[in-house]
Amino acid sequence: MTALFLRAFALVVAVLAAAPSAGAKTLVFCSEGKPETLSPSHAASSVAMDAIRPVFDTLVAFAPGTTDVVPALAESWTISPDGRDYTFRLRPGVAFHSNKDFAPTRPMNAEDVVFSFERQLPGSAAAGKFGGADYAEFRGIRLTQIVERVEAIDERTVRFRLKRPDAPFLADLAMPINAVQSFEYAFRMRQQGTPERFDRRPVGTGPFRLADHGDIAIRYQAFDGHWRGRPKIDTLVFSFTPTASSRLQKLKSGECHVAASPDPVDAAAIETDPRLRLSATPGLTIGYLAVNTNRKPFDDVRVRRAINMAIDREAILSAIYPGTASLAAGPLPATSWASDGTIEPYRYDPPEARRLLLEAGVTSGLKIDLWYPPDSRTYNPDAKRMAHMIAVDLEPLGIMVEENSAPWQSYWRKLMDGETTLALAGWIGDNGDPDDFMETLLSCSAAERGTNIARWCDQRYDRLVGEASRTTDRKRRAALYAEAQRIFHDAAPWVPIASAKMLSATRAEVKNFVTSPLGFHDFAAVDLAE
Repeated sequence: MTALFLRAFALVVAVLAAAPSAGAKTLVFCSEGKPETLSPSHAASSVAMDAIRPVFDTLVAFAPGTTDVVPALAESWTISPDGRDYTFRLRPGVAFHSNKDFAPTRPMNAEDVVFSFERQLPGSAAAGKFGGADYAEFRGIRLTQIVERVEAIDERTVRFRLKRPDAPFLADLAMPINAVQSFEYAFRMRQQGTPERFDRRPVGTGPFRLADHGDIAIRYQAFDGHWRGRPKIDTLVFSFTPTASSRLQKLKSGECHVAASPDPVDAAAIETDPRLRLSATPGLTIGYLAVNTNRKPFDDVRVRRAINMAIDREAILSAIYPGTASLAAGPLPATSWASDGTIEPYRYDPPEARRLLLEAGVTSGLKIDLWYPPDSRTYNPDAKRMAHMIAVDLEPLGIMVEENSAPWQSYWRKLMDGETTLALAGWIGDNGDPDDFMETLLSCSAAERGTNIARWCDQRYDRLVGEASRTTDRKRRAALYAEAQRIFHDAAPWVPIASAKMLSATRAEVKNFVTSPLGFHDFAAVDLAE
């Protein structure tokens, strides 16, 4: 888009948002930023996942406000007795969108499902390997290690063959990275010599079709042919608004109807404003301080325990998450069905922390780096302030902390490459399954992949978590995860800090908006009062 068009578009958005809802309805969502992609296969951030959801559907979905898996593009499914074959029966007559490059000639079928997954599998001959992407999120949740093949049985039946049983697999299919994409569109773009358009101008089966997008906003139009029926909103706009204060100001002025992730310190003011509503739900989220266990002296468990005891986490909760989070004791949020509530957080005890440091041979004058993310996240609304509070707590023990930050991509790369000593990080559950935290953030293979930024590797822990992922007996899984959590607690590779509520703010005229425990924003059923 040209700069002139973008300025005009911004003006239109503001006018539409402020205008009374009459006739055509436009809803403006103040999102946390610009997505790095609109392609399901390339998405990695929560911002991108949100931007993808209006355009695409998945085989299964999460029921609104829950992590319960319900039918979507697949109307039913069966699982083989050995847990390795998942067979899905597809919904008939599901239509794809069209755009200026493409008009579909058939409904969604099994060929589209096979293509959508095969394009992300290593070594696949699928026609859609565009742009040389490595499909990091698909690989990150280990689907490349789990899925053996995907095959079309007939036009409406698809079978996934797994290399081994995997309890989280069905929930994984509800993630946006596993959205069903049009093979016909991919083939057409490749045939025309413009394969890049497939990911840049996405076509899906979702409730909204992509109208246009640029540096400040995305505009979607309601899809008349959606299999659930046409959305109540005619035009949906994502207005990129990186700071929580700006999002709240736009919400108050009527420039947007829904604001993502308000600052917890503003929660009380939102609740008392008659024009606004605060939507809050217990979240599957964890904020933590990762300790690089490969760096001395933090390879000594006594030093890691000392760090846990030196930090006043209750003070952090009061200052940064007032009334909107609970103290974390382990790697799982308290809202997870597998969380072991018998584990107590390390107590705040600076004298004991000093004793442990001396016992480990750590004397005054230790200099370390502490890295924090550059912007707010649900799991850490004010990382800069938190980093400083931690530095202040460590100073009386003779630990001198250099506080550092970097732009988000550079910051995350440092963490994944093991270039930090202490680092503030966090995680929002992708699929509601404990494996998404326990394996993704703390397994030995995750240390190799980079998502285990503490670089902690414990074979006992790995065996327990691996066994838990291979059984579908929830009681057995909970017992295995409980034992793994105790190993984590004793080893202290993190300082667990907070499990935050998921917050969104809306204007009073917004109807049917539900906050997800996974933190995503779904507008398919949302309406505006007349």
